[in-house]
Amino acid sequence: MDVNAARALGAALCMGIGAIGPAIGEGNAVGKALEGMARQPEMAGTLRTNMILGCAITETTGIYALVVSLLLMFMGVN
Repeated sequence: MDVNAARALGAALCMGIGAIGPAIGEGNAVGKALEGMARQPEMAGTLRTNMILGCAITETTGIYALVVSLLLMFMGVN
C-alpha cells in the first residue's frame, strides 16, 4: 500500500470514528435538555445554557479528531 493512500485511509478513519462520539453525546444532551424543559418550563433558561456549554465541550472531541486527521494528511513522509 502506498504511503499516501495509507495516510488518507488513516485520516478518513480518524475523522469518521472521531465524529461518532460527539454526535451521540450531543444528541443525548439535547434530548435530555428538551425533556427537562418540557417537564419544568421555568428552568428552560438554565437548562439551555448548560446544554449549550455541554455541547461545546463535547464538540472539542470532534475538533481534536479533525486536527489529527489534518496532521495525518498534510504532515509526514512525501
